[in-house]
Parts: sequence; C-alpha cells; structure tokens
Amino acid sequence: MTGDSTRCVKAVAAEGTPGSPLQQGPVFAAPYLLGEDESAEVDTYARASNPGWRALETALATLEGAVAARVVGSGMSAITVALRAFSRPGATVVVPADGYYQVRAYAQDFLAGHGAVVRELSVAEFGDGTLRSILAGAGDKAVVLAETPSNPGLDIVDLRATAELCSAAGALLLVDNTTATPLGQTPLALGADIVVASGTKSLSGHSDLLFGYVAVSDAALLPRLDRERLHSGTVLGPFETWLAHRSLGTAGLRIERQCANALAVARMLSEHPAVTGVRYPGLDSDPAHPVAAAQMQKFGPLVTFVLPSAPDVHRFVNAAELVLPATSFGGIHTTADRRARWGDPVPDGFIRLSCGIEDTADLLSDLHAALGSL
Repeated sequence: MTGDSTRCVKAVAAEGTPGSPLQQGPVFAAPYLLGEDESAEVDTYARASNPGWRALETALATLEGAVAARVVGSGMSAITVALRAFSRPGATVVVPADGYYQVRAYAQDFLAGHGAVVRELSVAEFGDGTLRSILAGAGDKAVVLAETPSNPGLDIVDLRATAELCSAAGALLLVDNTTATPLGQTPLALGADIVVASGTKSLSGHSDLLFGYVAVSDAALLPRLDRERLHSGTVLGPFETWLAHRSLGTAGLRIERQCANALAVARMLSEHPAVTGVRYPGLDSDPAHPVAAAQMQKFGPLVTFVLPSAPDVHRFVNAAELVLPATSFGGIHTTADRRARWGDPVPDGFIRLSCGIEDTADLLSDLHAALGSL
C-alpha cells in the first residue's frame, strides 16, 4: 500500500522541472476574459470555477477517495453549504450534541428557522438505537451529520454501522472528518455519502489560512453543492487556494509526527498524578479505541485531559515553553485550549492539546516540567 507521504506528494504533483528557480504562484481572478466561443467558456468568473480550485479539489478528492471535492472558505462553510444544499423544510436534520458547538448553533438558528426538524444526538446515541428510531420516523428526507472523533470529547462514531442505518432509511450521511483527516480515516470508504472538513487545521498545517471542503461519493450530489457555493459566495480566495495546495505535499510527514507525539503524550499524561480524564483514541485503554482501531489508520493530533481548575490550565500553559494557547489546532506547534471558555459542557480545567511536530522527547520533557510546576 502506498504510504501517506507518497500519496500527498502525488496528489499535488505539478508540471515543471524539479529544481526550477521559479515555482507556480496563485492564479487570481483578474485574467478571466470572455472569448468569442461562448459555448466553450469554463472560467468566466472565479466564484464559479477557476484552475486553482480544480488543482486543489483534485488533490483532496484523491486523498479522500472521493469522485470529486469542492473547496470553500472555511470548515464551517463546508458544513453550512452541505446542510443548506440537502436540507429541506420538513426534513429531519441530525447534528452532533457533543461535537463542534457552532454546528449546533447554526442548526438551531438557521435550519430550524427554515422548517427543518433538528435533532441533536450524542456519540453514544448514534449507536444505542436512538438514531434508528429517529430515521424510522423521518421518511427519506433525513440528513445526518456525524463528527468523529468528536470535538472536544474524542469519542468515536461507528461509521460502518451508521452508514448502514442511513442507507437502509434513505438518509444522507455527512461526516465531519476534520479531526482525523483523510490520512487518518476515509469515511466515504466506510459508507458515508459526503465528507465535510476544515482544511484550516492539520491538512494545511501551518496556522496561516482558512479553508474547508466537501467531498462526495456520487457525482450526482455535485449540482446542489455547486449551486449553493455559487449563490452563497462562501468561496476560497486564490492565495489561500495556492497556500493550501502547497501545504498538502507535506501533510503526510506532519501528521505522522503529530500522531506519534499525541500517542506518546497521552501515555505520559495517563501516568501523571496531576492529570485526570486523559482521552486519546489511540490508547489501548481508551473506551473509544476498539471502534477507532477498526476504522482509523491514524488517531490524530488531539489529546484531552483535565487539570483541577482553570487557573491551573493557565499556569500550565505559561510554564510550558513549547505550548502555545490557541483555539484552532493541527498546526506545527503544540497548542492548548481550555474548552470550557467556549461553553462546551466540560470541566473548567479541561484541556484540548494539539500536538505539533516537535521532537517527541523535547515535547514530553517540556510538558512534564510544566505539570511539575503546578
């Protein structure tokens, strides 16, 4: 099987001679001029299509195992474009109760306000019969969004079982693949219809741009997505497109180191007396590990744990030399976020740690010293 770094490099392969002094730069909107043959026009307006998008979308579709992908301005845009495209008045829309909080807010504020029946399900309820009951009464109009691993709890939805339920009920299954990335998990291969993700995080990996994408298993789903992206204007700028495409080539190397660091950190934290509640799907002892191991190739950069209080979180971050405070994740630097500040139902001392690409021994030493200062 081809390795992840090889897949990433091949996905973004570009024409040109290795070692050339100049590399291809971003394609901007200005050069798009109309020709005499109106039937042959493709890139008449950059909000509808452009060569930069197509190159990035081809690479993303390759990594996700999709028939096609569409890029948008952010991960949240990917979710809202997909939900608007396929939700209709009267439709049942299932969103994660213990996932990214902005998705719940959007579903209640916008979708419910436009006639959708919004149901919030925890990861546990995806597998305990609750989803089955909801789909049984929803007809063929249901749209189900699953996030796995969940953010911030790192619980795992059994995607094969969920896809079978949705398929039997005629429901559309969307999976937020942000945390895992396509190098850690390929939901379309497990039966999902659509992947939505924030490429802002690990895929671009440098904490310097916003972008999201939608990938599909069936080209028949594209017209609605294309229309919604065109009309809503939730598009990705040309410079961000170029930066994202450039960054994909090193994603395999970066994510491999991040995951190795995360596993080492999770093991260290599990044995530290100042820490409780360590979660990482890659730990054999983690309650989500059996399902995660059955559907994931890598377990991601995120580790969560709990310190006694919010002040302890701030003391920990201030004492660490390699940990930066940030609410985004997936970059080359290790970052920490106290999730209770955003209203997540977690303890005040709950930390979501995103492991970077630092040398593992250095990161472990720094974290151990920082915890020792509490």
